[in-house]
Amino acid sequence: MAPSISNASLDDIAARVGEQMRARGSMLATAESCTGGWIAKVVTDLAGSSAWFDRGFVTYSNAAKQEMLGVDADLLETHGAVSEPVVKAMVAGALARGRAEVAVAVSGIAGPGGAVPGKPVGTVWLAWGLAGRQPLARCLRLEGDREAVRAQAVQAALLGLLEVLGADV
Repeated sequence: MAPSISNASLDDIAARVGEQMRARGSMLATAESCTGGWIAKVVTDLAGSSAWFDRGFVTYSNAAKQEMLGVDADLLETHGAVSEPVVKAMVAGALARGRAEVAVAVSGIAGPGGAVPGKPVGTVWLAWGLAGRQPLARCLRLEGDREAVRAQAVQAALLGLLEVLGADV
């Protein structure tokens, strides 16, 4: 059974991300596919987030990933949108095309359809990047319905930000 994730818990984690961003004097960008802007929504629900949130890219289609983030078509064709190389390229694109020093990217299969061999429903790739550093990527196998997979992906994205920012998770 998938864990229940409340909006309050997401808000709490996002507030911690905001504290870390303010302490660093850095801006954040998001590059989202399967979460459809949910990470950016949670972040911008916080009053004062404009001091540390630069922008969010919702790049659901492969064409949007290419046009908005500069993801190479060959990466998408060779590895698929739900892959380590693609989320790393999404993070790089978010950093390059905005004014942020920190970025998070997510691409996954939330279901109920969309599974392909080796990538079942619930497969989510996330990447986190800091300007001037190699991005960190992680693959998760999440369970539950579409909403549960997406909520868990948002939570993982925010917790991963805390991790790359050096905060206790």
